[in-house]
Amino acid sequence: MWKLYDELIEGIPAGILTDDITVGLSWTAVTAGQYRGAAMTVKEQERCGCTDILDSRRGQPLKYLASLSKSWNFIEASIGVAAINAYYNNKETWERSGLPENPPWQIVESEDAFEAYANAVEGKKAAVIGHFRQLEEYLAGAKSLSILERRPTADDYPDSACEYILPEQEYVFITGSALINKTLPRLLALSKAAHVILVGPSTPMTPILFAHGVDELSGFMAGSKDNLIDAASIAGHRAFFASGERIRMLKQGA
Repeated sequence: MWKLYDELIEGIPAGILTDDITVGLSWTAVTAGQYRGAAMTVKEQERCGCTDILDSRRGQPLKYLASLSKSWNFIEASIGVAAINAYYNNKETWERSGLPENPPWQIVESEDAFEAYANAVEGKKAAVIGHFRQLEEYLAGAKSLSILERRPTADDYPDSACEYILPEQEYVFITGSALINKTLPRLLALSKAAHVILVGPSTPMTPILFAHGVDELSGFMAGSKDNLIDAASIAGHRAFFASGERIRMLKQGA
């Protein structure tokens, strides 16, 4: 079950030291020099010991922070995924990775994944893990649209319905925060018959995920360190996305 996590962690070089960690109400940010990453702040435990966690983690190697993605303390895990994204959601990382002249994936900037799939899902069965903004509008043409949520509202299904719903879908959109709460490996296993898109700022932008059943990544690349930290502290949706840019990575032939 840890194979995906271990591959993401192992891909991060040793020797990169973290210089700042911010845990906001909605977003967590990690910076390490030129590396800047974010993830959703997932807080399930009533007592998370957030202050102690931050005091003991600043200045640690980025690779060590990334290993916290395996923690069952979800504040630690949020920091861990933000650290993973600091390394992978970075143009310099892609440029240094020795890409072939024609890599089996492509980068598409500034396009919302749900909007991009509006036509593709028309007449198809689609499910979304996480209730994203405006997704009912973008995916209105789907034959059926099932939305699964940890805290369901209105017509949402509880997330436990994934065992019954996902194997029947043609398109499945999964929130990147599933990497934080450890549900991602099982969700991917249940979605083997579907075209799978991993969505949101918690998504690591690396083709490592393509080998685990993901067909497309739709994530976030942070801008300046100060803008990212300020945005994570504010907690506003609009301010956060203004601190960087949306970016998509498509697996060729998927």
